[in-house]
Amino acid sequence: MNKEPREISQTRQWIEDIIVELNFCPFAKKELVNDTIYYYLSHQKKLKLALTELFEQCHYLQRNIQIETSLVIFDQGFKGFEQYLELVDYANELLIDSEYDGVFQFATFHPDYYFDGVGIDDAENYTNRSPYPVIHILREESLTRVLSTYKNPENIPDNNIALAQKKGKAYFEQILKNIKQS
Repeated sequence: MNKEPREISQTRQWIEDIIVELNFCPFAKKELVNDTIYYYLSHQKKLKLALTELFEQCHYLQRNIQIETSLVIFDQGFKGFEQYLELVDYANELLIDSEYDGVFQFATFHPDYYFDGVGIDDAENYTNRSPYPVIHILREESLTRVLSTYKNPENIPDNNIALAQKKGKAYFEQILKNIKQS
């Protein structure tokens, strides 16, 4: 039996303990339960190679319709948030320029994620903080479909921010620390 890489098991735990448990993404539980999330561990440190792998994962997702969504986890590179944002910017540009515009979109997570105009230590940032730099590849068609069935989807970010602030920074720091020690 092959043991799952630690980075994947920790990311899976983060999805369970934060994203699903706190309902940050109301659609994640179904995919977690149905085992339709694909976790891909990238060891890339260089931008071009990481972009190549990311788009290989788009190809993989397109060929495997039984997989709903994919998480590309960077265990070596893009540890600096600014460097990660550069990767995300290039990835979004390539998405627009590629055959995948309108097919996929990216959601972003990083251990040092912070929103523009929000203090770095604000609990709000934990809605997008993860154990590792992650780019989440979402099927745009599926996203459109589930959002159409959810009452007031535009309130999801504000609800997440309010919950994160209520729980507080220390709460999230402890969970992430526990995950990284597992």
